[in-house]
Amino acid sequence: MAVSADHIREKLIKELEAVHVDVEDTSPERCAASFKVLVVSAQFEGKPLLQRHRMVNMCLAEELKAIHAFEQKTLTPEHWDKMKQQ
Repeated sequence: MAVSADHIREKLIKELEAVHVDVEDTSPERCAASFKVLVVSAQFEGKPLLQRHRMVNMCLAEELKAIHAFEQKTLTPEHWDKMKQQ
């Protein structure tokens, strides 16, 4: 199963109601499929980092089977706004 950045982005937006998703395909720098993602979702409010990452992992469970490396950053809309202002 070939996984694309667009597929990952669309699924995260749909499943996690993400208001912002950046997906970088870092595969050319490595020997296998790898991605770096930034996900901003109100569903992360009040949840610790590990739980946020688990939510993303559950959303992409099938896709992760075909991905060698997956780096993620998960933010609430409030944290995202603060980060953009810096």
